This record gives sequence, C-alpha cells and structure tokens, in this order.
Amino acid sequence: MYLITVFGNLLIILAVSSDSHLHTPMYFFLSNLSFADICFISTTIPKMLWNIQTHSKGMTYEGCIIQMQFFLLFGGLDVLLLTVMAYDRYVAICHPLHYMVIMSPQLCGLVVLSSYIVSFLYSLLQSLMVVQLSFCTNNEIPHFFCETSQVALLACSDTFICDMVMYFAGALVGGGSFTCLLYSYSQIVSSVCGISSAQGKYKALSTCASHLSVLSLFYCSALGVYTASADTHSSHSSAITSVMYTVVTPMLNPFIYSLRNNDIKGALKILFTKETIKEIIDLVLKNCC
Repeated sequence: MYLITVFGNLLIILAVSSDSHLHTPMYFFLSNLSFADICFISTTIPKMLWNIQTHSKGMTYEGCIIQMQFFLLFGGLDVLLLTVMAYDRYVAICHPLHYMVIMSPQLCGLVVLSSYIVSFLYSLLQSLMVVQLSFCTNNEIPHFFCETSQVALLACSDTFICDMVMYFAGALVGGGSFTCLLYSYSQIVSSVCGISSAQGKYKALSTCASHLSVLSLFYCSALGVYTASADTHSSHSSAITSVMYTVVTPMLNPFIYSLRNNDIKGALKILFTKETIKEIIDLVLKNCC
C-alpha cells in the first residue's frame, strides 16, 4: 500500500509537470497535495514496516518527537492545501471571468508558501509543548506512530498548559480551515442554484466532485482518529481509524483524481506513451550496440 501511494502520487506530479495544459492553479495545488501525501505517509509507514520486519515495537524518545513533528507538518499541510483548493473552486465557479486574474501565479505561489510556513509553525509549536513534558520509562501508546494526544497522556508532569496550547493551535488551524471550506462551498452551492440549466449545474458541480470526495475522506478519517483517541479503552478502533487516516486516504487520493478527471487521465496516457517510446528506443539502441 505504501508503494502504491508513493507511485500514484508521483504519477500525478509527473503528469501535471509534463503536460502544459495542466499548468493551471487547480493542478498546481493538486501536485503540491500529492507531494504532501507522499511525505505524510512516509513519516509513519516505513518505521512501521521496519518494526514488523525486525519484530520490534520500540522507538526512541528523539525519534518519536521527530516523527510527531513531521506528521503534524504534512498533516497540517494537507488540511491547508485542501482549503486552498476549495477556494480555487469557489473562484472558478462564482467568478469565472476573473478566475485567471484572481488566481494569478504570484498569488498561487504565495498561498502555497504560506501553507508550508503555517504548517511548519504549527508542528513546531505542538512538538515544543510535548518536549517540555516529563515522561517515565518504557511507555506504550495504542498506535503504530507517535500521535500527539496519546503521547501527552503518558506524561508524568502536569499537562494542562500543554493541552490548552495544543487544543488552541489545533482549533485555530483546523477550525479556520473548516470555516473557509464551509464558506467556499456555501457560495458554490448558492451560485450553482442560480444556474438555470441542469447541464450547467452538473458541469459546475462535476468540477468539485473529486475535491469533495477527497475532502470527505480526509476529514471523516481524521475525525475518527481523534474521536477514538479520546477513548483510552478503545485501542483497537483507534488503530483502525489511524490506518484509514495515515494510509488509506493518501493512497486513494490519486485514484479519485485520476479516475474522475479526464485531463489527468489524458496526461497520464501521454506520459506513459512517452515513457514507452523511450524504453523501446533505448532497447533498440542497446541491441544495435
């Protein structure tokens, strides 16, 4: 599943970068989302596979903190990029004539850069809060990765300030993103309802179908993880929802976008054709030599 996820998201990045028709804001954000998904799954799964191979469940304190920071970094980046993509769809549907003016290359680059900076600061703040806590030896968490709330529960020292800061930062990033999502899609629904023809409504909504699918999958699985984490007696369900959140969601994203998007499918066909021709030429040259 890890290789499928990495390969699928790499194909999306290659398809967008190789096809000039896909050099638009929507696909620019999509390629960054694919990159974030590759990094997101790479923070947890390689370590899990190594533990399975070596029959070990251990991780050092330093390794746990590093994994936690990168997990929060790319998890937060996913949230922010999905929010930016919702705004992109809002501008495309509600202000189509001004789309290329509003979503200029400068703005797109600035928004993506800001997403990286905010995600980094968010992960750094959360990690610093955990570092200040005191822990006893040989702790165990009901996850296959170091999840912030579960790690904080194991602390021997008082976690009140740490909890308040982490919840406030999470509410600020998550709540702010969710508010922007609701606003964008409320405006999209309002705009679509104003379209008279059924074909026009279908065309407008079809441009949001892939994003809505990914959005629903991501937020439902994330909600499941943190709901299950709140129940300390439900380690089995917590582990299942964690797998959905960290493995299944990044794996399905390329399939959702490629299967429902003719532009991506066309770019992938061209990409495979170019690679196939190149391989044939290389093979012929090797045989001639």
